[in-house]
Amino acid sequence: MNLAGFYDESMSNGAGWRAVLFVSGCPHNCPGCHNKVAQDYNYGTEFNTEKKQEILGKIKENSILKGVTISGGEPLCKENIGEVLNFIKDVKREKPNFNVWCYTGYTLEELENRNDETTNACLKEINVLVDGKFEIENKIPNLKFKGSSNQRILDVQQCIAQKKIIQWNG
Repeated sequence: MNLAGFYDESMSNGAGWRAVLFVSGCPHNCPGCHNKVAQDYNYGTEFNTEKKQEILGKIKENSILKGVTISGGEPLCKENIGEVLNFIKDVKREKPNFNVWCYTGYTLEELENRNDETTNACLKEINVLVDGKFEIENKIPNLKFKGSSNQRILDVQQCIAQKKIIQWNG
């Protein structure tokens, strides 16, 4: 997996102060994508052990952070999801109470229908999922935490527990 970018601190990629990891590679090719360059799986730098440890160190040392957001590119595509899962687990080892947000072009239903071990394990680690492809015809510039009105902000753990869609109400 390649790393498209990393923010030490952000308040626009989820609720509260968060670190944000942007992965490279996306199969969706949504027209109007705000991060078109990150669609290329070869963009950015290799997310190797050294880079991961550097980022984990920044997260561990930053006392104002309340969580981490994984974005892209597409973090939950089959090419990236294994590394994303490992990263989330590493973050939670350092910061057990961290809240995890993830942005994906897949819907929760599409992810659940994969019914594979890695996807299921990853969903169990994510607190809030912003799901659905960006649709330029549904773009509303002032939407909070999402780009188009078709996208949903989901409380993943409640969705799993209740076996239905539960919107995050922050």
